[in-house]
Amino acid sequence: MIILVGASASGKTEVAKVLAKTFQMRKVITHTTRPMRENEIDGVDYYFVSREEFISLKKHNFFVETTEYNDNFYGTSRKEVEDNKVLIVDPNGLKSFLKLKDTRIIAFFMNATKETRRIRMIKRGDKIEDAIKRIATDDSKFNDETMNNCDFIIDSEKQTIKKCAVEVYEKYAAKLSLM
Repeated sequence: MIILVGASASGKTEVAKVLAKTFQMRKVITHTTRPMRENEIDGVDYYFVSREEFISLKKHNFFVETTEYNDNFYGTSRKEVEDNKVLIVDPNGLKSFLKLKDTRIIAFFMNATKETRRIRMIKRGDKIEDAIKRIATDDSKFNDETMNNCDFIIDSEKQTIKKCAVEVYEKYAAKLSLM
């Protein structure tokens, strides 16, 4: 399993899409309580559940990790942990996966400067105030400890997303081949 970690607009989602399209990696489908956005599909983008259902699942140890972001819950079920899957998590989610001590889970930190991330957020349609807020929040969450917990650091600023995805996949495949 590939885990991608990084601040907002660091390239995680776009790299995950390229990994799926180019290398037939399957996206881990996580559970969330947030409302479905336009063009999202339940069971494809997320499993959309009520807060009550999410809390019940969590109580029954259904998830490897859960987090709360913008007053919504997100969680990865244990059944989703498999080879040839890709998952995006925050630093706390990464810590939960590291506790599994599964050597087949390979973590990548997607790295880009604040300015690059701000520009990407604006280009994708985020409001300037929201971009500034997310960058400030990310400053406290994504740090050297997060990078040190990852197997590899990928510079998503100085190369295309496609090249980032190829680098991620090659490092993932090489590490698995050593096992």
